[in-house]
Amino acid sequence: MTEQQEKFYRNRVRADRATTFRVVVKETDLWVHADRDYSAAVRDTVLQQRRYIEDAIRLYPDFAKSLVPWRTSTPQPGIVADMIRAGECAGVGPMASVAGAIAEQVGKSLLQLSPLVVVENGGDVFLSTANPVVTGIYAGRSPLSLKVGIRVGGENRAIGVCTSSGTVGHSLSLGRADAVTVVACGCALADAAATATANRIRARADIEDAIAFARAIESVEGVVVIVGERIGAWGNLEIVPLVPAEGAGQVGND
Repeated sequence: MTEQQEKFYRNRVRADRATTFRVVVKETDLWVHADRDYSAAVRDTVLQQRRYIEDAIRLYPDFAKSLVPWRTSTPQPGIVADMIRAGECAGVGPMASVAGAIAEQVGKSLLQLSPLVVVENGGDVFLSTANPVVTGIYAGRSPLSLKVGIRVGGENRAIGVCTSSGTVGHSLSLGRADAVTVVACGCALADAAATATANRIRARADIEDAIAFARAIESVEGVVVIVGERIGAWGNLEIVPLVPAEGAGQVGND
């Protein structure tokens, strides 16, 4: 992704009536929209949540290595339990949801401070806004990359919008989709479901079956699949064109 593409990508929710700030802690790189700058609070939350995950990995090495659902009878902290449940729902390992899980924990903590919250973590977005927002989809070399987005959210309802790709980025994917974006009631679940759906795509002919797979995951509300110049979608979302000069949308609490 070029610097210009990254700038547009990370501003694909235009925050005309919100403060935007960035928080980086080790591998966690967050882009946050809220009613004011809460960088210190966000950093504290990230450090705490990462510590829970790091402790789980130290105690249970398979927690980090498993590509299939992982279970333990020992009670776990909220974020670790969320990752385990998300993996069970989607049929993947718990680490498939790590970025979405961190975004979700940060977003939930910010909702105690701000009525407007959007947290983006490596393409995985937690959002809670009064009005619907548009999030763009980065799909690598696909001609549709950063050309389309989805309108979701509103009514101050917290949702997750997460994207997985077999052709972009360093995250493990067993498929060849340029982008699979999933909307769900939880960000950890959306992340795991996006990974699981992307794993099933080897070619454009797999789009329909992949969408059917995502639809069958409990609490998944919508999915978009992009492979090359082809796109397929289902659910509680609206596909919209993006115009870089105008930004990708707007958030606010009118």
